[in-house]
Amino acid sequence: MLTELFNSQVLLGAAQALGAVALCLCVTALCRYFKVTVGVEAAVSLLRGLVQMSIVGVLLGLLLKGSLLAAILILMGMVIAAAATASRRLKGMPYAFQIALYSIGAGAGIAIVFMIATRSLQTNVAVLVPVGSMIIANSMNACAQAMERFKSDVVAHVGQIEAALCLGADPSVSVAPFVQSAVYASLLPRLDMLKSLGLVWIPGVMAGMMVSGASPLYAGIYQFVVVAMILAASGITGMVVIALMQKHAFSGAGQLLLRPTLGEKRGPESPLSRFASYFRTDGKAR
Repeated sequence: MLTELFNSQVLLGAAQALGAVALCLCVTALCRYFKVTVGVEAAVSLLRGLVQMSIVGVLLGLLLKGSLLAAILILMGMVIAAAATASRRLKGMPYAFQIALYSIGAGAGIAIVFMIATRSLQTNVAVLVPVGSMIIANSMNACAQAMERFKSDVVAHVGQIEAALCLGADPSVSVAPFVQSAVYASLLPRLDMLKSLGLVWIPGVMAGMMVSGASPLYAGIYQFVVVAMILAASGITGMVVIALMQKHAFSGAGQLLLRPTLGEKRGPESPLSRFASYFRTDGKAR
């Protein structure tokens, strides 16, 4: 029906976007029934998403015949934006942006370079940027999930960790269970994505390849390669971010620096951790 009303693709897209936004706003309005108020945040997110994708569409149209350097610069900009987004979840953590930047860059970078080296990914902007952005986006999500899980677990078990430190445990040993759960949390959505691939969802890359005339079998195999690289990138990102967070969560003297921010709950404090509180940050009794 919309195609009959609008001759221009831009006007048609605007009408379709308006319909999608209207449905999303109705859903957020219904969320108020559950005492969840996300109307303003949803509206801002929808507006940002529409503006950002419109800009990306214009830029990609201008850069479709760009060089490998142009594609690399675009992907680097995406990594920086992804790091800024993920690091917002880690208030109170020193070097949060740098940790996210190094982690996402390592995970996405290794996966993209591997795909280029094995000729699974072409180096022109039209192919490299869309596929690379999928890997970067999933690395960002893995980074945010690992950071949030590690921080929440540590904050909830401050007393337990400080008690272990008081008894002479190494900082890495005192947070070992939380490291394991954080890395697994970063991998779980991607593992579920692989398990449901082809059964629950057919990715857009595969559909696009089939529409453009590629072999359906090859399109399916190629999409598996992309999702497998997403899993690899997410795993690398999760491991790197937790390794860096471990390093910055403790002082040089082995004291826990990661603390609850305003409004956060912390776990029960043990007698040993209360004793340790007299020797925080500078090693001097308060």
